[in-house]
Amino acid sequence: MNKQALEYKAEDAARFLKMLASGPRLLLMCHMFDGECSVGDLAEKTGMRMPTVSQQLSLLRAQGLVETRREGTTIYYRLVSTAAQEVMGVLYKHFCAEDADQAATGLLAMAGTD
Repeated sequence: MNKQALEYKAEDAARFLKMLASGPRLLLMCHMFDGECSVGDLAEKTGMRMPTVSQQLSLLRAQGLVETRREGTTIYYRLVSTAAQEVMGVLYKHFCAEDADQAATGLLAMAGTD
């Protein structure tokens, strides 16, 4: 890959990681990892206010990470970005699974030994 193309890809990756570098957005994507959710479902599951959920989902949608489906007056959101699904799979395994506390502690310990 040439230098210019690699620089473009690096900027693209940085924008992607910046979008993920938000606790509220990660929390929303974690809940959507298992399937689509409505704004109301996400607000209830996360404890966030509906306007906050809507704002964060709008950012995720603008970046192409989620898509919507309307059923009557309810809009459902789902993860559609393959990259986001793969990253969320790793994050879910290490931070959301039942033994996530042990996995996260292990990761933090390894990070501290560099």
